[in-house]
Amino acid sequence: MSLSLKQIRYFIAAAESGQMSQAAVELSVSQSAVTSAIQQLEAGLGIKLFHRNPVGVSLTPEGNRFLQHARHIMAAVNEAMRVPRTADSAVSGKVKVGVTYTVAGYFLPPYHARFVRNFPNVVVDLYEASRTVIEDGLLEGALDIGVILVSNLEHKGRLTAETLFRSRRRLWLPADHRLLQNQTVTLADVAEEPYVMLTVDEASETSGRYWTSTQHRPNVIFRTASIEAVRSMVAAGMGVSILSDMVYRPWSLEGQRIETRALEGDIPTMDVGLAWRASTPLPPPAQALRDFFVLAFQNGSHGFPA
Repeated sequence: MSLSLKQIRYFIAAAESGQMSQAAVELSVSQSAVTSAIQQLEAGLGIKLFHRNPVGVSLTPEGNRFLQHARHIMAAVNEAMRVPRTADSAVSGKVKVGVTYTVAGYFLPPYHARFVRNFPNVVVDLYEASRTVIEDGLLEGALDIGVILVSNLEHKGRLTAETLFRSRRRLWLPADHRLLQNQTVTLADVAEEPYVMLTVDEASETSGRYWTSTQHRPNVIFRTASIEAVRSMVAAGMGVSILSDMVYRPWSLEGQRIETRALEGDIPTMDVGLAWRASTPLPPPAQALRDFFVLAFQNGSHGFPA
């Protein structure tokens, strides 16, 4: 079995956009080319990567696991392309980086490790804090750059922001849930179910924004700042939740299965990206970190314009 980078790039684009047609537009190729590449990939892997539905595609649990590997593959390829241009780099010094809880736990570690390998003379000081504290730190000069959820950015006029990738929000359900039989799922359907609300990194505030645009409200039975608590409660059948693909894993800590389904309606993505003070040029170590991330997410890891 052989996999091509084109297949992996097309797969990531379809996974991020949730539609073969939209992936084709972003890649500037035909929809049939995207569909064919993904079919070949599924055949080569011997697994089904996507659920097909009337409104697009959604990842299967196997597809979600493969997405994590696919992103790392493309990031490693981009890193290999970068090494000849950076191996002799004289960049040195310290970069003070603010990261939010979700970014620190579910996004940053592999990229941090690669950056440190490429830039051994740069010391990366990481500070975990809320988005609001990080924004204040950037504006006051206490932090050089933030790796945060830029979809929630408040000081857009005073901060420069760059989106690295957009993670779709989907409905999480236990493996035997009745809604898994539906071809489409709406917020009206979700409102009839007990709901486990995540509160960390402003998740509940974001949730409130898309719920209040409808006449429906979630039937919240429990609020928690722990993603693992949400995972365990959903898997055990206590309720459902709407969370992003970035934090999705198909199994709870107890080994129970968690399924996902795409939702109809205007459900915003969770956008992970970089932010820094607009009025001040980035110092060389911070600029190196910014360039590293941008390159890692070009051409399929997946990069999107801010």
